[in-house]
Amino acid sequence: MSLNYIKNFYEGCLRPPTVIGQFHTLFFGSVRMFFLGVLGFAVYGNEALHFSCDPDRRELNLYCYNQFRPITPQVFWALQLVTVLVPGAVFHLYAACKNIDQEEILERPIYTVFYIISVLLRIILEVIAFWLQSHLFGFEVHPLYMCDASALEKTFNVTKCMVPEHFEKTIFLSAMYTFTVITILLCIAEIFEILCRRLGYLNNQ
Repeated sequence: MSLNYIKNFYEGCLRPPTVIGQFHTLFFGSVRMFFLGVLGFAVYGNEALHFSCDPDRRELNLYCYNQFRPITPQVFWALQLVTVLVPGAVFHLYAACKNIDQEEILERPIYTVFYIISVLLRIILEVIAFWLQSHLFGFEVHPLYMCDASALEKTFNVTKCMVPEHFEKTIFLSAMYTFTVITILLCIAEIFEILCRRLGYLNNQ
């Protein structure tokens, strides 16, 4: 792949053919990633260290924490961000290999259809991520977690565990849900912008 292809791919990812798409890139790339990278680490970075159960034993704390968090929120949201980027990246890689200008994407019907498919895939992936997040983390973090530790040792049975900074985590969860909803709405608005501009091209012809 030549440097020209890489340049076209880079410009396509940074400057999509729609105004809303460009705003989505700015929102996605700056606000959402900053929020996750900086604040996410501050809120969740030492959660496992401060997660404690009764009795406060290391093996019990680790066992219950793994039960409480099958996957850490930072890893889940990082995977979500990368996965949602894939459809757009594949399209822009295709456009770069075919030397398709950004203006040409909305002028040629076949390219427009491919671009709309990539946006629809982003919506589907965000909806799936929203559903998974609701099942993995819920909508509120409670201060106490009841852990079934009977598999670890019969005498433990069900034990109480303290969740550190539960209120901050609830606020952060709400923010991540909000980011997902905003991204879905931006993708829907981008499809409407594409359709309106396509109608404008047809009318001019």
